[in-house]
Amino acid sequence: MASLRMNRVAVLFGGDSAEREVSLKSGNAVLAGLLRAGIQAEGIDTKGFDLNILKQRKYSHVFIALHGRGGEDGTLQGALEYLGLPYTGSRVLGAALAMDKIRCKQIWQNIGLPTADYAIVDKQDYQATDAAGILERLSGVVMVKPALEGSSIGMAKAETVEQLEEAITNAFEFDSRVLVEQWITGAEYTVSIVGDKVLPSIRMQTPHTFYDYNAKYQSNSTEYFCPSGLDEQAEQELANIAMQAFKSVDCEGWGRVDFMADQQGNWYLLEVNTSPGMTEKSLVPMAAKQTGINFDQLVVSILDLAH
Repeated sequence: MASLRMNRVAVLFGGDSAEREVSLKSGNAVLAGLLRAGIQAEGIDTKGFDLNILKQRKYSHVFIALHGRGGEDGTLQGALEYLGLPYTGSRVLGAALAMDKIRCKQIWQNIGLPTADYAIVDKQDYQATDAAGILERLSGVVMVKPALEGSSIGMAKAETVEQLEEAITNAFEFDSRVLVEQWITGAEYTVSIVGDKVLPSIRMQTPHTFYDYNAKYQSNSTEYFCPSGLDEQAEQELANIAMQAFKSVDCEGWGRVDFMADQQGNWYLLEVNTSPGMTEKSLVPMAAKQTGINFDQLVVSILDLAH
């Protein structure tokens, strides 16, 4: 930490993705934490910002607190590599792969990691008549997700052909490729990773149909359990799968891996977040707190992993 105090850090947040509002909150919390820790940090909203200015201002490190496209998908990471600026989180390939839910699933499936059955729908050759076949193949209840969005944006559950057609059409507003997954009834968990350390799992419980944008950021009825209630063996199994999933898509630094558990206790990987929410109430800080790491220590640890 002593060496970091000598540096000048740019905290990048905001941007112009669909997750802008969440990113503004994350960035401001990260900035406040770094300042409290005695690090010379400055916040920058990247909406309309010329990244070359980072070099001109002689920042030594960049803390990425952007969520979604443009900040979490490899494009910003590539620009920072080009500028020669060390930054937090995964590098170009890891960020790009983790953002793509379809390619993530294909990799996990290929190496034998557990993930729900799915279908890929491409806007270019999709026809409404395809919906009935997809629904039948995936056991009649599905979750529809745009391939490249986060924070549950554009997601919907479908139980009828009409609902599926509507959900796919809506998802196409966010992306030209859509993932349709078999619905899993059960609890949702998340596992945070910082460096080579896997933090305790968190179980989320919501009265909503699923852990959607409203449940994540606006609802007061969502409950979080950390410890999650798993026994030691299940906790270790989940940690192992999380780290395997994280590394298999070339992620590094820090992140969060989301899971579902069905009613038989089987795990299903959902996605990896390479720049998770970082408000004081977010999930990674919650898991860190359980191990005795406070928010300020957490943001310094993440910054310390910048490359």
